[in-house]
Amino acid sequence: MIKNLLLVGLGGGIGSMARYLCQRWFSLQYLHSFPWGTFAVNMAGCFLIGIFWGLSFKTFDGNESWKLFLMTGLCGGFTTFSAFSLEGIGLIREQKLLLFFLYVAGSVIGGLLLTWIGMKLVRGNL
Repeated sequence: MIKNLLLVGLGGGIGSMARYLCQRWFSLQYLHSFPWGTFAVNMAGCFLIGIFWGLSFKTFDGNESWKLFLMTGLCGGFTTFSAFSLEGIGLIREQKLLLFFLYVAGSVIGGLLLTWIGMKLVRGNL
């Protein structure tokens, strides 16, 4: 159990640092009300978890350590749907309803689509 916690914690720490760097870069590049950093991180995280999920059946079969490190830890620390919720509420409070709806729809539909593409890509069905 301790080994599993350490794997998740290590992956989560790396994912969180990567999220911070991505969001920081986007905030410096795109000075806009739309939360591009969180949007990009969520899309990339969905794509990565799709790839890792697909790889788990090819490469990591029976090896829970890699699944815990990559999917639970790295992707869990990297993706930011809690920030997504907070920023969505912020757009509503700023009365930027069009941006809010674009952000929510783009995140959910894009995330589902990219997860599916990642799975198909690794399985060779794309």
